[in-house]
Amino acid sequence: MTNDLMLLMPLIIVGAGAILLMIASTYDKFTHELAAYGSAGVFAVAFLVQLSSCIAGNVAPFSEVFNGILVVSNFSKAAGLIILACGCFTALSSQTYFRRNNFCSPEYYSLTAFAAAGMLLLTMAQELISVFIALEIMSLAIYILVGYDRKNVISTEAVLKYLMLGAFAGAFFVMGSALVYGAAGSTKFVKIGQYLAANGMLHSPVMIGGAFFIMVAFLFKAAAFPFHAWVVDVYDGASVPVTGYMATALKTAIFAVFANFLVIDGALQHKWITFLFYISVLTMFVGNLIAIGQQSLKRMLAASGIVHSGYLLIALVAVGTKDFTGSVIAFYLAAYAASTLGIFTALSYLGGTGEARKTFDDFKGLAKARPYSAAAISIFLLSMAGIPPTAGFMGKFYIITSAIDAGQITLAVLGIVSSIISMWYYLRLIIAMYFHEASEQFDEPAPSSLAPVCTFILVLCVFAISLYPIAV
Repeated sequence: MTNDLMLLMPLIIVGAGAILLMIASTYDKFTHELAAYGSAGVFAVAFLVQLSSCIAGNVAPFSEVFNGILVVSNFSKAAGLIILACGCFTALSSQTYFRRNNFCSPEYYSLTAFAAAGMLLLTMAQELISVFIALEIMSLAIYILVGYDRKNVISTEAVLKYLMLGAFAGAFFVMGSALVYGAAGSTKFVKIGQYLAANGMLHSPVMIGGAFFIMVAFLFKAAAFPFHAWVVDVYDGASVPVTGYMATALKTAIFAVFANFLVIDGALQHKWITFLFYISVLTMFVGNLIAIGQQSLKRMLAASGIVHSGYLLIALVAVGTKDFTGSVIAFYLAAYAASTLGIFTALSYLGGTGEARKTFDDFKGLAKARPYSAAAISIFLLSMAGIPPTAGFMGKFYIITSAIDAGQITLAVLGIVSSIISMWYYLRLIIAMYFHEASEQFDEPAPSSLAPVCTFILVLCVFAISLYPIAV
């Protein structure tokens, strides 16, 4: 029982921390800077507790109480660690960002914790209704964070688009869950897997329809083709720290539950391989085409996030349902999170008041004025492009290798081609920083040292993660 409590303790800490931060925000003396430190402390403590927990196989904590709807595994533990680390870095970079952009209130930090609580629950959920509840906890907090700057028209437009489309995705998920329940007689992943093993995927049209609706909801949340159109506008409208949080922690939670659902039975995964094959290819190349035409860094990074969703879909196509560990997916998510969050952390103090520096041209000559920041951003970009010896290279290497091992040679080759194409827009920013004269001065000091320190910690993470060995 003690071990069961320890497995749930990170979720309890983050949930309790979110509530305490919300209560404390009613006091005038509780400034947003204190909220930032408190939020970062909550995430750090939860991270250490998550790191210290011991897991052997799949463990259902308090199985009699929760009836097996929550299951903790090494994969969910790794996903939780990524989410908590992203939450901590987001809180610290937000403290720097909001020193220049004065629309923050302490409630902002409680909302990041509430979103993280939903994400953690999502990684552990093994039952459809629990997944829906976790999705809504996460989504409602993210909706508010996206539109937090109420005076910004672009931000208001972004939250409207995200809310409306997110509501449709939620409706698809609920309808799919109802259909799956009608076919299998249960919403538990285990029971659904047993039904599929006994009857097959094509035995019931209701099961096919239910699985399709659930897949649509997951693909929307994962920003995969053809449900990717919202991403660029929503990421552009959100503030820089929120955009980084969505691009990393939210994506980690979605792909964790997506993988857990897909591997409940070999028949389910096998029937969707061809579908996911084309979805992953279109996601990668459509994302690249969108990214190439962007002038705004945030919009380019949003489009590149679509491309990385395509790489993760390759891992889902190649994944084995027997003895699933999710190590390749978790490694890529960690590598992607470190690189992407690093860029957004750097932008939180380089972007200026009102995010005045938005385009590639705005960062011309940065290397001469801020050589260390330019070097850090270059490392993050090279990692996202898959250049050795970064974590991004190893992540793509593991995904391509797993695809080849699964017999998906064509998909592996297309993944490499997509990675080569992506170098165009990643190297474009590096060229602007190093090979052009500065169009403006970068002489204003960072409003706080927290974001710069976080940036260079994430640089170390990019190299440290690349050295961590996994079994493909």
